[in-house]
Amino acid sequence: MAEPLLVQVIKPGVQSSVQDLGRTGWRHLGIGSAGCMDPVSLQLANALLRQDLTLSALEISGGPVELRFERDTVFALAGADYEGMLDHQPCPIGWPQAARAGQTLRLQGPRAGRFAYLALPGGIVAPSRMGSFSTDLAGGFGGPQGRALRAGDVLQAAGRAALPAGRRRGLAAFTAPATLALRVLPGPEAALFHPEAMAEFWQAGWRLGARSNRMGSQLDGPALRRPDRPDELAELPSHAVLPGVVQVPPDGQPIVLMADAQATGGYPRLAVLIEADLPRLAQCTPGQRLRFLPVDEAQARAARRQARDALHCQCQALQEG
Repeated sequence: MAEPLLVQVIKPGVQSSVQDLGRTGWRHLGIGSAGCMDPVSLQLANALLRQDLTLSALEISGGPVELRFERDTVFALAGADYEGMLDHQPCPIGWPQAARAGQTLRLQGPRAGRFAYLALPGGIVAPSRMGSFSTDLAGGFGGPQGRALRAGDVLQAAGRAALPAGRRRGLAAFTAPATLALRVLPGPEAALFHPEAMAEFWQAGWRLGARSNRMGSQLDGPALRRPDRPDELAELPSHAVLPGVVQVPPDGQPIVLMADAQATGGYPRLAVLIEADLPRLAQCTPGQRLRFLPVDEAQARAARRQARDALHCQCQALQEG
């Protein structure tokens, strides 16, 4: 029987963790989905290796990262544009790569974007919790010991696939627009805000705040004005929330909930970012300029179909070579 593929973590980077597409069906019990911040890039990384798109991968959210391969293997990186070196040779993002036992992969950056995904043959082996390998950092379960990677950790891959032959297709380097337009639906408490506050939400030049993380993307801009009775917003009963919900805390600076969002919250829900645009926001770095566009439910569903169809076509092209 072949020995398992092992990868030694020398430098873990900034909160690198094992993630897949997340766990579903447990939010009613207070358990969030966790999962990758950018499911599009995770699936593209797996497609580069011509394997199941849903397999777990290593989510990297900032360098420097150093990983040493203990067995001959292949791997693929997709997502944010990191500067990669395999020993002393450049290792471009967006192409499958072969690594020999003892070689070290070093990642610096990112130069654009935020999250990159390292796919290994057969996915990364981790304890399955509620149908997912994803690491729930707040809950402390899933992934390797329910936490971000540390120096000295060892990752194990489930397979030992060969480098896909005849590869002619790869991924273009990630680029960020000067201003990212994000589409949102009205939230359940949108009517509680003054019309002037809603006008500011649509018209203001927002920027992604430095405190953004896997739980929420914090926005820097004008403080959204509250009603004459601020207690109507400050003392809402706890209610259900999920990734994409735009909450407005007492300081008036909106927060867009992300992959590690809690299951309930008490801040008013001004809007909901559509599913198709969540990966785009996830790849933003602090300081990125943002603006919001109102859409209706039919437009949100159409955008989801279009995004899923585009991903399907891209993954199919990569898997076919």
